[in-house]
Amino acid sequence: LPATPECDDDPAPTEAQTEGPFFTPDAPERVDLRDPGLPGEPLSLAGFVLDRSCQPVAGALLEFWQADAGGAYDNVGFTLRGHQFSDAEGRWRLETVVPGLYPGRTRHIHVRAQPAGGPLLVTQLYFPDEPANGTDGIFDPALLVEWAETPVGEPVRATFDFVLETPG
Repeated sequence: LPATPECDDDPAPTEAQTEGPFFTPDAPERVDLRDPGLPGEPLSLAGFVLDRSCQPVAGALLEFWQADAGGAYDNVGFTLRGHQFSDAEGRWRLETVVPGLYPGRTRHIHVRAQPAGGPLLVTQLYFPDEPANGTDGIFDPALLVEWAETPVGEPVRATFDFVLETPG
């Protein structure tokens, strides 16, 4: 990733969305959500956490959870669940698999993001060109990840920058 992302003069905060019924607290701190032998197309997702002035937010808490490639959530353990903190430049990176579909929803990844001492943002990330985007009742195009060029044989790559309200 570049040192700092391009940003407009007054970025709106990332859109909030429902947490859904499958959040589990106390997921382990980790960048790679995949357990050994987990099937699915590898996905490398990365971006920045920024404030409303386009400045990096260091140490922001990011919690991720998602369905597996077959569309099922692990509601007993922590498969495809974890948390991490943005680095000093506001960067974050996630290694996972492309989530599967389940009835009534398009492919998505759930996120909770919170700067130190700031308000919690709960949202979801979506994937471009998914047929189910048009029928998912809460899909929001403002929450689409951006596909990156990916060399053959490497995990699919995408980016997304979170803009958070920060204290002060």
